[in-house]
Formats: sequence, structure tokens, C-alpha cells
Amino acid sequence: MTGRLRTSEALQALAGRGNEELGWDSSSADVVAWVAREFPVRAVAVASSMADAVLPHLVSQQLPGVDVLFLETGYHFPETIATRNEVAATFDINLVDVLPALTVEEQDRTSGKDLFATDPAQCCALRKMSPLKSALAGYEVWFTGVRRDEAPTRTKTPLVTWDPLHDLVKVNPLAAWTFDALLDYAQLHRVPVNLLLSNGYPSIGCHPCTRPVAPGEDPRAGRWAGLAKTECGIHQ
Repeated sequence: MTGRLRTSEALQALAGRGNEELGWDSSSADVVAWVAREFPVRAVAVASSMADAVLPHLVSQQLPGVDVLFLETGYHFPETIATRNEVAATFDINLVDVLPALTVEEQDRTSGKDLFATDPAQCCALRKMSPLKSALAGYEVWFTGVRRDEAPTRTKTPLVTWDPLHDLVKVNPLAAWTFDALLDYAQLHRVPVNLLLSNGYPSIGCHPCTRPVAPGEDPRAGRWAGLAKTECGIHQ
């Protein structure tokens, strides 16, 4: 890793130019091609929750060997781990498990058992946000699978933007995609899809904080159900 070569100011300017060049509705392939032109592969990271493997597949077509970051929170569904293992074994990528500082057992001892139930924001901070921030420190750009149709909080997601939280360029090549388009791509290219997607889980996170979604509900209604919380904080 350690592909960081440019200053934050230079990267922020580059993000602005990318946003102007690609606009609101460039194709996902064009978005990935822009990154491939502007960044060496060692400076690029792909974040994947392994709800599906569309994003790692899409990016690796033009950036073979790219680092794919998987936040191993210790709370994943078995189906998510199975998807992660299949991607690592079959794609031309470098799968990187991003681990929290503490195991689940250690966190239970220091913060109380089942922190996800008593303070879900703190649990996300410890098991997702902090580890990801550290992992991204050596990169210049990261890809996410955020889509505008996922939730009202994501309807204005740009294709390219500056990410001040992580101090690098953030690229969302699937922003304009629908859930059906995602599944169509997976079927066409025989890309692994988490089995939970076909069992009422259009958005998949940690198993204690994710439930199935009823017909007509917001796709992310099953995340932190019953709480005001709608995001782990990574994409806010």
C-alpha cells in the first residue's frame, strides 16, 4: 500500500476537476476510467461491505490488483463472510481485512457487553469508522458503492467529490444505479451476490443491527431499525 504521493490540496483540486469532467450522470465505466488515468493503482482503494461484489468487479476490470478493503467488524452474517471469501479467491484484487483495535470479546470487557445495543454510534465508531480512517490514510482515492436510490440521505451523492473526513478523493461510480441494475450486472457478469439480498435484505450490515425489509420500505429501513440512526458515519 502507501500510494500517497500528492498533497491534500492537490487531491482536493483534482476532485473538483473530476466532478466537473464527469458531471452527474457519466457511466460507471467512465468514472473508473477517470480514476485509472489520474491515479496509480497503489493509490486506489475500494471499500466493499460484501453485500455484493459488483463494485470490486467493476473497478478491477480497469485497475487489476486493486486493494479491496473489507471492514471485518466481527459481527458479520455468515453469508457476508462467504461472499468475501469468494471474491478474494476469484477476483484480480488484493483483499485487505480492516480490523478494529479490539476483538468483540475485548470490547465487551472494556465497553460493556453488546455495545451495539447500548450505544450503536460508539460501536460503529470503534468497529468501522476508526479502522477505516486508519486504513485509508495511505491512499489518494477510494471507491464506494453508495447509490442515490438507497435512502433520502443519499439522493445527492456525486460521482466524484472531496472527502474531508478521510482526507482523500471519494468516487461513487454506482451512484446513479438502481438496485435492479446492480442485480442485472451481477447476473450478466456472474458476480457473487450475498445470499441475503434475495431474502429481504437489500442493505446488509452487522447482523445485530440489520433486519429484513418489508415490501415498499426504504431499502435501508432494516439498518438500526427503531433508532434515529440511519448511517454508521462513514458516508455522512
